[in-house]
Amino acid sequence: MPEHFLLSTLLIFGLGGLLGAVGGLFGIGGGLIAIPALGLLFGMDDQQLAQGTALVMIAPNVLIGFWQYRKRADIALRMALMLGLSAVLATYLSARLATSMDAQLLRRIFAGFMIGLALYFLWRLLPGRAITAQHARVSPRWIPLVGVVGGAFSGFFSVGGGVVAAPALVGLFGMRQAAAQGLALALVTPGAVVALATYAHAGHVDWVSGIPLSLGGMLTISWGVALAHRMPERRLRALFALCLIATAAVMLVRG
Repeated sequence: MPEHFLLSTLLIFGLGGLLGAVGGLFGIGGGLIAIPALGLLFGMDDQQLAQGTALVMIAPNVLIGFWQYRKRADIALRMALMLGLSAVLATYLSARLATSMDAQLLRRIFAGFMIGLALYFLWRLLPGRAITAQHARVSPRWIPLVGVVGGAFSGFFSVGGGVVAAPALVGLFGMRQAAAQGLALALVTPGAVVALATYAHAGHVDWVSGIPLSLGGMLTISWGVALAHRMPERRLRALFALCLIATAAVMLVRG
């Protein structure tokens, strides 16, 4: 029915707006929370379908994010290109693996990934555990390996590549946090497009839901970023970690 379709579209547009604001607030929260939210609120029990549909929102958002960081931070385009290209093949292969897996098993692995990520953020809140820029401990020739590992996470989970890349670039290669986050987005941007194409080819994208989700997210992501600059970083990290643990627990209970 037209009325039901319009209501559903408006609701998922609103969800996209909420997730865009959350993504801006937490930096990486939008895509991570979008995937379980699509299952809980819109009945996408197929984990692959939820991940593929979330990529419709994630792909343009990471591109916008990289462009914003590129304007504000000193990001070497050669290094950004190196990271992006090194991530593409790993993203494609891991996305192929994810689309061929049992959906219930993939959901459980994803929930475990969220719990591990939450514990990592909580660990970083401990005194003396913050990662700060220092002298490079690893030769720059190993930077493509960061792209490969980040790309594998991005393809398998649809999200997570930037989470892995940014701390590695700061802690191992001595980069400033802003530059590391911008380069992490450079890594994720082509990978998100490749992952979206792979999931779409396998029939795991709901475009009717994904497009309004994406439009809603693009409209509100800047609001979340603005709010994030007004809140203490430790509080943001703690809230994000608790949100991940709660969401993962719900996913595991649903089985």
